[in-house]
Amino acid sequence: MTVRVRFAPSPTGHLHVGGCRTALYNWLFARHNGGVFVLRSDDTDLERNAPEYQQDILDGLAWLGLDWDEGLVVGGPHGSYRQSERFARYRQVAADMVAAGHAYHDGATAEQLEEIRRSAALRSESPVYDGRHRLEPEEAERRLTAGDPPPIRFSVPRPGATGFEDEVRAEVVFDHSNVDDFIILRGDGTPTYHLASTVDDVDYGITHVIRGEDILSSTPKHLLLTEALGAPPPRYAHLSLLNGPDGKKLSKRHGHTALRAFREAGFLPQAMVNFLAILGWSPGEDREIVSLDEMVALFDLGAVSRNPAVFDVAKLEWMNGVYLRGMTATDFAEATRPLVEADLDRSLTETEAASLESILPHVQERARLLDEVPAQVRFLFGQEVELDQASWDEVMAGPGARESLAAGRSALVDAEWTAEGIEGALRAMLESTGLSAKRGLQPLRVAITGSKVSPPLFESIAVLHRETVLGRLDRASGLLA
Repeated sequence: MTVRVRFAPSPTGHLHVGGCRTALYNWLFARHNGGVFVLRSDDTDLERNAPEYQQDILDGLAWLGLDWDEGLVVGGPHGSYRQSERFARYRQVAADMVAAGHAYHDGATAEQLEEIRRSAALRSESPVYDGRHRLEPEEAERRLTAGDPPPIRFSVPRPGATGFEDEVRAEVVFDHSNVDDFIILRGDGTPTYHLASTVDDVDYGITHVIRGEDILSSTPKHLLLTEALGAPPPRYAHLSLLNGPDGKKLSKRHGHTALRAFREAGFLPQAMVNFLAILGWSPGEDREIVSLDEMVALFDLGAVSRNPAVFDVAKLEWMNGVYLRGMTATDFAEATRPLVEADLDRSLTETEAASLESILPHVQERARLLDEVPAQVRFLFGQEVELDQASWDEVMAGPGARESLAAGRSALVDAEWTAEGIEGALRAMLESTGLSAKRGLQPLRVAITGSKVSPPLFESIAVLHRETVLGRLDRASGLLA
């Protein structure tokens, strides 16, 4: 048997990091087993679908490096892989199920369904719809002929139960007393998620369905539909949901949840893939940094935890820093130069590009995100520097600021203009003035780079022209006067 898995997002919003993890686990499982990864679009919600969301999904998966073997864009033996173009197939399946006695046209009104829910609540029971308002064939036909088609519901066998062995959660059993006779085709002819998803899984030969545990309660419905279609059931694996650091379900209150926000913030795809992979799965030996090739070799659904995983942005930032420091100097420069030029809204001159390349190794040692780089190197460009007000207020209000600027300027006038020469001159200044490194050097850092957060001071000064540095110190002294 060739393993066939699928990722089936709805283009009704930006690609969520939880969906990214689901896609990654499907992709890893397929690649580990030499199988097929299918990308389809569950776009039956015609009112909420948007082309920009579909493109966001495609771009996000491509950025993560998750290619697919069949589906959107690349094609395959099953047409467009868009549910919105398969409505005729779903309607035919629903009609066939009615004819075979697996489903029926239902006449329940909204008021009748509400009464069922209310009565069940009074008895502290599950408000399960059991088909009590199903239409006789003659009445169903009359409504169809009159242009008032009723919805079609699947007839859940009662009494009974549906169970399966989940690859993550072990044995799961649902008693049919807790399973509705669920709608598979609405009165307007549109399929529900249950019908469309199951028919696609059967038609596309999906062998393993790996998805979030929020869909777990739908699985007995999908298994019953699969049985009615006369097809073998796939294996299921329901992944725990992602929580925020506070232990609650990940949501916007924890910050960004869309992948695009992390892309725009300067995270590397390799770091994001690594981070997502270990949210519920471990490569063993308490390892956290693992390459994509290693993930493919080691991935095992049986090693996926059923406990919720914590999406901790602080840990993701740490991991991103590890990957940034693992880049070659050339790759880091190529990744950051466009960001710097975008920040300046112009291209760098050859001289500026050389200055940037000389300071970037020192930035790379400390960076967590690519988008941190432009602010840290902005001081390189132009005679004057933009002063960060918070840094100025904190550092320049302290004792010794004026003395530091004056003594530092004197020390730099005749210093050898290398990082080593500058360091020697300034440390001699500290010794002669009795200023601590913090009180003696931080005012210089703010005056020269504009912020108390910058690349190493001596290297930063050495990259600039002596006249530029002295001019910035004079400006800062004048502002303090």
